[in-house]
Amino acid sequence: MAFMNERNAVSGKQAKAFATINGRVEELFYAKSLDATIEKKKSDVPVLGKTNVGKKTAGWSGSGTLTVYYVTSLFRELTLEYIKTGRDFYFDLQVINEDTSSNNGKQTAVLKNCNLDKITAAKFDGTSDDMLDEELSFTFDDYDLLDSFSM
Repeated sequence: MAFMNERNAVSGKQAKAFATINGRVEELFYAKSLDATIEKKKSDVPVLGKTNVGKKTAGWSGSGTLTVYYVTSLFRELTLEYIKTGRDFYFDLQVINEDTSSNNGKQTAVLKNCNLDKITAAKFDGTSDDMLDEELSFTFDDYDLLDSFSM
């Protein structure tokens, strides 16, 4: 029976993330967390002679949440340009998971054509000792894996 070596678990603290916006690469060193998911869309397929309804994948959609420290105006500036001109912006997110203490190597995922759903326009909290952050929800319409874990 095979077991996973606990030392090969991957720490998310060593991840790196980059956004490519209008041809410029921005390292997201101020990012706290990212969770991106792909949801398969399924259609019902009733089959004569069966009492259940089968399912068949008929597409997918990608969405995610990027939480960052409230230290950059980049996304607010891009949103302001959309508000003033009607020109929306799209960007690619590259996420590299590589824990050097793990033997699993690295995984590099690219979320393509990301588009923000909402943006924090302004924020403060005078009652908290926590640093300000903001949650950026987004959608994406393409996906690539440039590197895969070796395990």
